[in-house]
Amino acid sequence: MTETQRKVGLFVCLLTIVLAVLDLQIVSAATVPIAHDLDPAHGIDKIPWLVSAYALASAALLPLYGKLCDVVGPKRIFTGAIATFLLGSALCGAAQSMTALIAARALQGLGGGGLMSVTMVVIAHLRTADEKNTGTNAGGLVAGGAMAVGPWLGGVLADHASWRWIFYVNLPVGLVVLIASALALKLPEQHERRPLDYSGAVLAAAFSSALLLVTDWGGKKYAWTSPVVLGLAATTVVTLALFVWRQLRAAEPVLPLGLFRIRELRLGFAVQAIMGAAMTGAIYYVLVYLQLVRGLSSSSAGLYLIPMAVGLSATGLLSGPLGARGWTARTFTISGTVTAALAFVLLAATTGPDTSLWLIRGELLLIGAGFGQLLGQLILLVQDSAPRPQLGVATTSVRYFQALGNALGTALFGTVLTRLYASDGPGGDVSALARLTGDAHTAGVHAYVDATSVVFWSGAVLMAVAALMALRLPKSRPGAAASEPAKQPVAA
Repeated sequence: MTETQRKVGLFVCLLTIVLAVLDLQIVSAATVPIAHDLDPAHGIDKIPWLVSAYALASAALLPLYGKLCDVVGPKRIFTGAIATFLLGSALCGAAQSMTALIAARALQGLGGGGLMSVTMVVIAHLRTADEKNTGTNAGGLVAGGAMAVGPWLGGVLADHASWRWIFYVNLPVGLVVLIASALALKLPEQHERRPLDYSGAVLAAAFSSALLLVTDWGGKKYAWTSPVVLGLAATTVVTLALFVWRQLRAAEPVLPLGLFRIRELRLGFAVQAIMGAAMTGAIYYVLVYLQLVRGLSSSSAGLYLIPMAVGLSATGLLSGPLGARGWTARTFTISGTVTAALAFVLLAATTGPDTSLWLIRGELLLIGAGFGQLLGQLILLVQDSAPRPQLGVATTSVRYFQALGNALGTALFGTVLTRLYASDGPGGDVSALARLTGDAHTAGVHAYVDATSVVFWSGAVLMAVAALMALRLPKSRPGAAASEPAKQPVAA
């Protein structure tokens, strides 16, 4: 591959990251207009499925994406994921009912699962030894920019054009990615036929889907003790046990358990999962606080993601110079977890009914700076430590554990807030807060703020645990581990 082709390939990867982040942010800003247009009577009730369909599909395929990269080669999987995402986007834009849109969103999610994960595998093949941080730095910058622009762009398209352009806007960018990758990407391909563990992939998808549905429905659509949630919880446990059993015996497991013998991978996956859970609390509950307690509209509250995006981008700019001064992935991981923990402590200690909104912005900037040090560097840590023949599996596993962390964080924080508000707040239900007036509303606001503070303290504890894990990372850069395949545990 020539130097020009390599640079074009890196540019293609950055465009793909923009597609991934922008799509999530744009759609989240326009779910209500979409529901009102397609199904005025019952569309609002189907919004959770509109969101869940994408999340379920994208998370379910992540383990298989990694294995396919290692078995087939990353280029074909990369272009296949992009093509699937574009087909889903076109069908979303053309949907004439909420049911059709949800189905198209699921197809879009099947491709979307590979946008970020497989892209990072491609970047690992493109970068040279002298530019280890190039892809992660630029990726953090464009991800931060897309996070800031996404809600605004979604609102503009929904208000002044048509919500369908939220999906159609993916097509020209995606076509550029497809054409450029076909011409420029020259990546190694595997021509040796190797069996794929389809049973393991199906079990991983079933486990992921059941877990996500438990965390999405539990305590909201159904009670935690309802037969539906208990059945899904039992399915989660059984499919996880079967998945582990299958991985111990498969010739080509989709997630080789031998990877967990490598300390950097084991700790990297754990920190990524914790970060995924904490990010849920940082983003979702700050935005809900701004709307319920401070009375901001959803679009105005969405603008508060800009300071967090600035923090993400700033750390992307600084990680290169700091890396040149001797900062390693371990250093960034320790610094990032400590910074995020401090930001959560500040949120927990200062968030009240009349907290300065500029203080909230500053805390979101700080938490963005903490997460920005983790998002790219944890991937770099895992890629440096993984056996080269299992680079794809290791890289996509980082995203997989983040998705699982997001789901568990949603359940944990949602349960904590709901239980605390139910015990102290009037009406017993957070959703009733917006309808309260007078003294009841004042009492409800204080009860909600107190519950939200506990959520933020929980986030601080999680990030403190992640910081302790980061301290256990080896001080030296991984060496021999990356040159040999991880040994698979032998079945008894």
